[in-house]
Amino acid sequence: MRDTFRYRLGLPQISIQPRLVGTSISIPAVAESILTSPGPHPLKARDEQEKSPSHLGEVETILNGSSDPERSEDTHCDFKPRHSQMIAIGGAIGTSLFRGTAQVLRIGGPLFLLISCGVLSILIYCIVTGIAEIATHLPVPGGTMAYYGHKYMSRSLGFAMGYLYWYSLGILISYEFIASTLIINYWGTAVNGAVWITVIYVIIVIVNLFPSFVLASFAFVLAPEQLIVTAGEMQSPRYNLPRAARRYIWRLVVLFMPSGLGTGVVCSSNDPRLTAPGTARSPFIIAIKNAGIPVLDNIVNALILLSAITAANAFLYSASRKLYSLVKAGNAPATFKRCNRYGLSYYAVLITTSLGCLAYLSLSNSSLTVFNWLINLTNTSDYISWICCGIVYVRYRKAVTHHKLESPYRSCLQPWGMYFGVIVSVILLIINGFTVFFPAQLWVGDFLTAYIGIPAFLLIYVGHRLHHRGDAWVRKS
Repeated sequence: MRDTFRYRLGLPQISIQPRLVGTSISIPAVAESILTSPGPHPLKARDEQEKSPSHLGEVETILNGSSDPERSEDTHCDFKPRHSQMIAIGGAIGTSLFRGTAQVLRIGGPLFLLISCGVLSILIYCIVTGIAEIATHLPVPGGTMAYYGHKYMSRSLGFAMGYLYWYSLGILISYEFIASTLIINYWGTAVNGAVWITVIYVIIVIVNLFPSFVLASFAFVLAPEQLIVTAGEMQSPRYNLPRAARRYIWRLVVLFMPSGLGTGVVCSSNDPRLTAPGTARSPFIIAIKNAGIPVLDNIVNALILLSAITAANAFLYSASRKLYSLVKAGNAPATFKRCNRYGLSYYAVLITTSLGCLAYLSLSNSSLTVFNWLINLTNTSDYISWICCGIVYVRYRKAVTHHKLESPYRSCLQPWGMYFGVIVSVILLIINGFTVFFPAQLWVGDFLTAYIGIPAFLLIYVGHRLHHRGDAWVRKS
């Protein structure tokens, strides 16, 4: 799976938050790229029925009937499961693995960096397996955690979660654009940053307006980190989703644990270059320079740039599909639902693309300052979405228990794993901007970027709740 996971550790000034860059938005958003990826072709329906428990049709009837939405203005299911996983993993890694670890290594040291990677992997596993249970039980085409929030909790929660995902993923597009300019500056180019942002902007938009196969191929070609990832084959969602969820955590462990260990070994935590701008502070670049290997640092920097472009591509795709999902649920203007003959929701892509314009803020402010703002904005949103995922999972378990239904997949860690994920997410949400409370570092801008996501989410939720005050606070099971 590709948000959820960027290894980001970012608080204002002294950012120490475990985060995987490249998702998301976050775990739920990235996980959904796999867990709700298009199912098999209709000709394979019989194969899916044979592999899926027969009671699932009953579940779909109980929870508002058929899971097949109208196809008149629908996207095409052209992605193969391996394409979805490549898009998910590429967005998860992004640029943080290569340059975001510098801050953690400098502040906490090599042991703290390694422990952070381990804790983050456990947190991801707990949340992803919970999401997998829900998606396996009700594999709705185009479904998202916002959809499941609507089904199992309330329409207002689904509405708020949907827009939370959309704007968070959209902000991450800008994040990767700015990261790309910082990476390019490593070569000391005199070209204005606006030029590079525009070039990458145009490339990403064009790719996302091509048919799905081209989009998937782009993700494959421009994701060098994918060369070590075993592509999963997914023919039947209910049969393969649990397997994909289990494999995903091991892929993250293989990617991040050795990287965290290796970073602490090859680069000293007191190296002054860890505070350098752009990719010059990447522990990988520093280690190469220390070894005196010529040209290799430029090659690694180019690969980091490609990973940033890949992540931006994944975020634009994911954000546009989240907007499309909102339209299908009746929570956004119907115009955005229109698709071309290739099954591309081009209106959703174009409106989502506008969020990338935030990257131009770096032209009037320090790129690194805007970079930290964007990290903190998405951090808050991700923690809120993880908490919401836990709430939805609890409601899902209550619904299944109430109707005495057997889940096709049940993780050995659940429900305690999801409880752990929610508790850790609440803690991370609270300490997201703890440094702003130190008198020497108190600044209103940092405080707002660290916590503005909380009132924004509540405003969306409460506003929708007041507009639909006749709805129940919690759906009856």
